Formats: sequence, structure tokens, C-alpha cells
Amino acid sequence: MQMSPWRTEAGVTVFAPFHADTEYFAEDRTFLLNFRVADLDAMIEQLRSANIEISHEVEMKGLGRFCRIHDPEGNPIELWEPKYKE
Repeated sequence: MQMSPWRTEAGVTVFAPFHADTEYFAEDRTFLLNFRVADLDAMIEQLRSANIEISHEVEMKGLGRFCRIHDPEGNPIELWEPKYKE
């Protein structure tokens, strides 16, 4: 049964598995959460002021900007500021 994606005002919500041998995050982790943010710079500033370590700050052409934090158990959480068409 094919279902339509969950759509919100901000865009589509996707649940997509990675291959078991992915190098996108540590091999001892089984998932990664990705949250869309409106202003990545402001979010990074808030996180750093709370002494939360930021890693993997990258920009992907056509997709937007990303950074990564980790929850208390070490699970990766990716923050994404999409590149919107202007």
C-alpha cells in the first residue's frame, strides 16, 4: 500500500532508513533524527550558549545548511536549514 507523505506547512516529513553500512553516522548508532530549522545561525548560537557541542557544520548545494548535535545517549540529531527557492 502506497501512502502519501506527511505534509506540513514547512514541507514534507520523511522517514527514510539508511543502509546498514552507511558512513553518514557512527556504526554503533541505528538512526539519526533530522529537524528542519528556520534560522540555523540563531539555533547554533542558542546551543553553544547552553554549552552544547556542534559538529558537522556543512552546506550542501541545492539542499541547504546542516549541523549536528547529539542527545545525552550519543544519538545524532541533525539540524537543517533548507535552501528555499527565491
